[in-house]
Amino acid sequence: MSTRIEIKTHPKEDDRSAILKPLRAHNFSKAGDPKPESIALLVRDENTDEIIGGLYGEIFYRWLFIELLAIPEEARGQGIGSRLINMAEDVAREKGCIGIWLDTFDFQAPAFYQKHGFTEFGHLDNFPSEHKRFFFQKRLA
Repeated sequence: MSTRIEIKTHPKEDDRSAILKPLRAHNFSKAGDPKPESIALLVRDENTDEIIGGLYGEIFYRWLFIELLAIPEEARGQGIGSRLINMAEDVAREKGCIGIWLDTFDFQAPAFYQKHGFTEFGHLDNFPSEHKRFFFQKRLA
């Protein structure tokens, strides 16, 4: 096989999909079907029905990855974040997950996740500059 490497800035979704295809085939051959599934817990403004925040995650290989968790500033302190985490845990258990993982920055909510039983399994210093990016997990009983 003859190959060449091309650098492409601003790749399209087709480019990502082309890279993902052999990776998924390899992973499937080694670890089986990841049974991917997306979940969203939407926080809506009761007056306008507009989505103003929520939680978005992906389940694969029996782990829920929380990709996004956002609460608008004016709705913070009302327990919405805790309700979202608890609901996500319930969904993960219902789907047979063994755990949940996520990443967050030091200027976001690491203490919030620790309060909810998540433990750090890694971090990156200076990501972004002068900050840390944390990786947390929580095993489900």
